[in-house]
Amino acid sequence: MGVYTTEIASDKIASDNPIHQRLLKAYYLAEDYIQGDLLEIGCGEGRGIGLLKDKTTSYTAIDKIQQVIDSLSNEYTDVKFIQDNIPPFNKIEDNSFDVIISFQVIEHIKKDRLFLEEIKRVLKPGGKALLTTPNIKLTLTRNPWHIREYTAEQLDSLASDIFDNVKTLGITGNDKVKEYYEKNKKSVQKITRFDILNLQYNLPASLLRIPYDILNRLNRNRLKTSNDALVNDIHHEDYLLTENADQALDLFLIATK
Repeated sequence: MGVYTTEIASDKIASDNPIHQRLLKAYYLAEDYIQGDLLEIGCGEGRGIGLLKDKTTSYTAIDKIQQVIDSLSNEYTDVKFIQDNIPPFNKIEDNSFDVIISFQVIEHIKKDRLFLEEIKRVLKPGGKALLTTPNIKLTLTRNPWHIREYTAEQLDSLASDIFDNVKTLGITGNDKVKEYYEKNKKSVQKITRFDILNLQYNLPASLLRIPYDILNRLNRNRLKTSNDALVNDIHHEDYLLTENADQALDLFLIATK
């Protein structure tokens, strides 16, 4: 679709494969929860729509980028797509959905409490919301596309203020994933060691986005060149659900209305 930075990992770019597979894992984990009317908030390039849509009574997806909506509407004619900047969810009525999924979105939302309140509002009684977001404890550098990132405790606390029933799990990886993470960590450290003024944390996010994207792409390409087999061989099955959210790559929140 041509709208993606390294912030939105593509299944069409070989060096993005470990990140793409990590993001795809959330949709496989969601399979056991999918039933009835499903809403996806922030569908992006539609990574998991094909996997989940036939398990639902109806599939509705929201994204803010009109180009994304137009492209996906042509590909999935049996899915309802809505273009909207959220929150609030002005185009959705109360008690509309059995399940809501929103993967790698809340970190981009300025009003995160309102975001969760709106999710609760549009869920049917007894409905479940599944969210993923990076675990800040394992983030390697500041991501200027994110408003904030969370610890497991912070996300759990925020969600528990809104939902009666909350469980915060994590998505971790096997030895193959951990090897990639450690190689990535060393590679990122080689770049950030030049940031002696700590500009990544002191400059406005808007000034960091272009250099972040350039350096991130160079880093991913370098990792692929140095260990092509590892980058290519990582599969969504190499990512694992864990009770130890504190040490996970991503937090996996399950909230019930």
